[in-house]
Amino acid sequence: MYSLNTPVPTAVSRLARGLAAECREATPRDRHTLVVKRLGEGDAGTLAREVRARLVGTTPFEARVTGVDVFTDPPTGRAPVAYLAVESPGLEAIHRRLCERFDPVEGIEGDGYVPHVTIARGGDADRLAGRELDLAWTVDGLLVWAADYREAAERIALPV
Repeated sequence: MYSLNTPVPTAVSRLARGLAAECREATPRDRHTLVVKRLGEGDAGTLAREVRARLVGTTPFEARVTGVDVFTDPPTGRAPVAYLAVESPGLEAIHRRLCERFDPVEGIEGDGYVPHVTIARGGDADRLAGRELDLAWTVDGLLVWAADYREAAERIALPV
């Protein structure tokens, strides 16, 4: 299974780890990424070529962590899920374009897409909710992420 992810800077990962450490009963996320769109099965190289074709003309854009929110009823896994809320019109535009080619996963993509970086899930993760934050970075590349191997299979530099 492959997805298109936005790498997050060290400062975002450090922030997520620090917040997770405040929970006593939640399971922290060990790797911090931001899923742009699930791509499904196939060959990583072929999927990357299809993504590049859809993103021609896309230039680097800003993403901004604005606070901590919680999914109280996630479609899979333990609840609650505390996450860093991310605002990025550029990211949302890419997601919409890719939903035209790769079917949206019901409930979490398309209209239900919420750009986020998971902090922790289960237990007392909801204790982190409501914090306001402001941490911005420039997205200048994307990763075709191989879930089975938990690593990037292809890198897509912006501009495409």
